[in-house]
Amino acid sequence: TEMAEKIDAIAASRHVTGNRAIIDLLDDAITSYEQRRAAFLELADRFQRSTDPTETERLRDELERMTFGS
Repeated sequence: TEMAEKIDAIAASRHVTGNRAIIDLLDDAITSYEQRRAAFLELADRFQRSTDPTETERLRDELERMTFGS
């Protein structure tokens, strides 16, 4: 019920149907996931290629945050 109310509120604010709001939200979520995944893979590649110990440590910390949270 709570989720349906949230969807209805989003749909009303966007002037679309509930189904359209769900599709838009899923599209936004998929886009966000793909962006996070690409950023992670790019960072992992930079980490793997790094030869500077200071940069390697910084990249390792950033990968850790991305994987396990802050």
